[in-house]
Amino acid sequence: MVFGDGDGEIFNRFTIALDVIAHELVHGVTESEAGLVYFNQSGALNESVSDVFGVLVKQYELKQTAAEADWIIGAGLLTKKINGKGLRSMAEPGTAYDDPTLGKDPQPGHMRDYIETREDNGGVHLNSGIPNRAFYLAAMALGGYAWEKAGPIWYDTLCDSRLANDADFAAFARLTVSNAGRRFGAESAEVRAVEEAWAGVGVTLI
Repeated sequence: MVFGDGDGEIFNRFTIALDVIAHELVHGVTESEAGLVYFNQSGALNESVSDVFGVLVKQYELKQTAAEADWIIGAGLLTKKINGKGLRSMAEPGTAYDDPTLGKDPQPGHMRDYIETREDNGGVHLNSGIPNRAFYLAAMALGGYAWEKAGPIWYDTLCDSRLANDADFAAFARLTVSNAGRRFGAESAEVRAVEEAWAGVGVTLI
């Protein structure tokens, strides 16, 4: 992989952000384990999975709980000339930046705002905000370190043979609930947290 050194106007060097480095590496894991087609909702899931495990790498390195973390992808990448915190916010998609040069962060955080577009392979970098926020909500509900409960549920789902390579958000969501049940018990708080997280972003499980 090659990471640019930035232009000094908009971006600093990309190796500043550990989560961005991990994000790119996780694309290889996703390709190997699930082969999620890089288009529409399966493509947005592909992007989201990279954000999820990218942010978990950062949180693990910083020893941050879900409540302590900033949930910003690419914090430090934008120069001081840009009005923004980073590339994406998993906690509040659509709020990472708002700047005359870059425009406003376009990510939705709920299905009611889902973006139908032919650009960006069907909006893979845009609509990933929806499953990103679902993970954030699950992690916050479960508390503690996100890599201990929410992370393993998402990884189990990524490696689940039932996950189709063209899975949509609802299919992925159902499998996260199933894997939460397998790992923690069907009536567990973990299952409830995952169900409520997806409901919180408007993804219907039925």
